[in-house]
Amino acid sequence: MAAENSKQFWKRSAKLPGSIQPVYGAQHPPLDPRLTKNFIKERSKVNAVPLKTKKASSFHEFARNTSDAWDIGDDEEEDFSSPSFQTLNSKVALATAAQVLENHSKLRVKPERSQSTTSDVPASYKVIKSSSDAQLSRNSSDTCLRNPLHKQQSLPLRPIIPLVARISDQNASGAPPMTVREKTRLEKFRQLLSSHNTDLDELRKCSWPGVPREVRPITWRLLSGYLPANTERRKLTLQRKREEYFGFIEQYYDSRNEEHHQDTYRQIHIDIPRTNPLIPLFQQPLVQEIFERILFIWAIRHPASGYVQGINDLVTPFFVVFLSEYVEEDVENFDVTNLSQDVLRSIEADSFWCMSKLLDGIQDNYTFAQPGIQKKVKALEELVSRIDEQVHNHFRRYEVEYLQFAFRWMNNLLMRELPLRCTIRLWDTYQSEPEGFSHFHLYVCAAFLIKWRKEILDEEDFQTVGVDEGGGRETAQQAVGVLQGLLMLLQNLPTIHWGNEEIGLLLAEAYRLKYMFADAPNHYRR
Repeated sequence: MAAENSKQFWKRSAKLPGSIQPVYGAQHPPLDPRLTKNFIKERSKVNAVPLKTKKASSFHEFARNTSDAWDIGDDEEEDFSSPSFQTLNSKVALATAAQVLENHSKLRVKPERSQSTTSDVPASYKVIKSSSDAQLSRNSSDTCLRNPLHKQQSLPLRPIIPLVARISDQNASGAPPMTVREKTRLEKFRQLLSSHNTDLDELRKCSWPGVPREVRPITWRLLSGYLPANTERRKLTLQRKREEYFGFIEQYYDSRNEEHHQDTYRQIHIDIPRTNPLIPLFQQPLVQEIFERILFIWAIRHPASGYVQGINDLVTPFFVVFLSEYVEEDVENFDVTNLSQDVLRSIEADSFWCMSKLLDGIQDNYTFAQPGIQKKVKALEELVSRIDEQVHNHFRRYEVEYLQFAFRWMNNLLMRELPLRCTIRLWDTYQSEPEGFSHFHLYVCAAFLIKWRKEILDEEDFQTVGVDEGGGRETAQQAVGVLQGLLMLLQNLPTIHWGNEEIGLLLAEAYRLKYMFADAPNHYRR
């Protein structure tokens, strides 16, 4: 089943196997099989392609041919219909039918309760803070009617978080927003943060499994090194750093129109609208102006790297977290013009300084030729060859280069592979882990790749079904089909339903890999 589903990610119009494509798994809707009806017929007419595809001769050539477009309408005319989309798992179907019958029987017995519930629903739907089961169920049913997940038959029976999910609602299982255990953890955080000198080591231990939303802003400021541990110094530090940032604005921002800065500013201006294009918050002109200032000031203060595509994504988690400090409701649809100028200035300055602290540890990812990313991709290849030789050999057989999919994983810290709510949870751990963004991220990427090993290996089974019965050897066209199918799978992984549970399991596996290999480099050397 996974093999048939992975076929749906194959995109015939890809210009280059390694080109960056829109991320349907994270920030775009799942592919809708009902778009058109001619894919299977057209697929059979595709001409055979030679087995040896043209490969980038150098990293620079690869980078030049890599597209960073976020065109939401790329696939509007493509057909992804298939019997696999229409065939549901029988157990899932029976369980769903039984649940529907039970719900209808309850409505017949207690009609007055149904009426009262219906009357409570507002006329115009609006995203609210509550994460109750009823709210999640309503969102899930609406989403399923519009865009059925192509892997729905293999997913557990639980509410599916909508595409632009509430960032505060990070638990995909639909559990209550505050359990007894979470209240206890929140109290411990508050005790640590209110002490005269916060024990940062203890704060990191508490933050590793996730930071409560209420204390995440100050925790992130402390863990990033932006705020001092001493409580008496924090207010003056914030005031001084915020004034310093806006001093940079007054000194440098007007130079964006000068000739030697025009290219930098133009690229930033192009990339800003592509940042989380389906979340209304980031499409507001005022928010985009804030992002432009942050990125331009950072770029001219770091001439060794300057602005590089992908850095724009790294602002969004900080901006959302620091905005949540002043906004009680969910922030995705919040109109920032409702905030005072002083509050907006504080959010902007804090986002700039925390992003700068992050980039200080991974700046070699963005200098000329991006050597940091090349080293990390090579390390990922070596690590995967040791922890899952079958997957590694599968890639080698079909000439899948790790750079073709892992470049974006390293450049954007998996932000385009995961929903924003998952990125925020992931960064809780990155902030608390020593060298989390530069070192631990490697093991997270390895765990993330192995998470999809079944789908990766099943891609071969689907593509080679039609091998000739005589020789039993796959044709050149089938081999190319496997290659493109693998790349489309790896560039469009279905993570739209992910929440805290999935991220927790991913981090646990990454920690296991780090424990086994980080202090024993010979483990991943041949």
